[in-house]
Amino acid sequence: MPSMFNARDAGNYERLMGRWSRRLAPLFIEHAGIADGENVIEIGCGTGSLTFTLLQKAALARLTAIDHSEIYLAAAKAKNKDPRITLEQGDGCALRFPDASFDRALSMLVLPSVVPRPEQMVAEMRRVTRPGGVVAAAFWDSPGGNPSQRMLWDTAAALDDAAAEARDRTIGRPIYAPGAMGQMWAEVGLVDIDQRSLMIRIEFADFADYWEPFASGEGALGAYVAALDHGAHGRLEQHLRSAYLTGHPDGKRSFVAVALSCRGVVPAA
Repeated sequence: MPSMFNARDAGNYERLMGRWSRRLAPLFIEHAGIADGENVIEIGCGTGSLTFTLLQKAALARLTAIDHSEIYLAAAKAKNKDPRITLEQGDGCALRFPDASFDRALSMLVLPSVVPRPEQMVAEMRRVTRPGGVVAAAFWDSPGGNPSQRMLWDTAAALDDAAAEARDRTIGRPIYAPGAMGQMWAEVGLVDIDQRSLMIRIEFADFADYWEPFASGEGALGAYVAALDHGAHGRLEQHLRSAYLTGHPDGKRSFVAVALSCRGVVPAA
């Protein structure tokens, strides 16, 4: 299944996503759980923010980390020094592994922005996890829990009807509705389901630090920005700068970002 995430450059991905993923990873691991000796699969590893944090938190027997993007995988492989980690290209909605291959299946900041059918990926995660094992995922609460991205969406939507349609289509997806994430876990047959919110702070040094990763074309929002003509690009940047500055000099800004996290257990055979 194709990815909906525009993967162009690992360095820009780090500025757009990776630096915040590293802050979120310890909170997600605490919720998802992890134990020494486990065989774990991670879906959508990107450049390795969760991957390398997992090995810091437990003495895993093995960690298989997959991603759709060869660009991000190359960056993760360049950083990897641990023989327990296997990094490979793969489709989270069509995993190549046999049933019940892993003790735990994890995914962070992939659903639902990267795959068009998140329920198919959750079903695959359940399939490859053994009875008694855990399936867990977390993603940004985009409608109200990630104001730095929502600021761009809303500014673009005020200037461009196409952006308004894309915003509504993206952050209006059913998975963001209250209780929908837990329901998805239940529908694939998981039990002992626990959903919670995970909160971090994200800071930007100045407007350029905020804007440039989007302007580079990285990610879904970046793909929209990169497709604009020169005039539309300039208008969006001007109005977004005003929203970022709010009448004050350019400089550091801090935002709260909230992720929705859900874990469930594969029933015993």
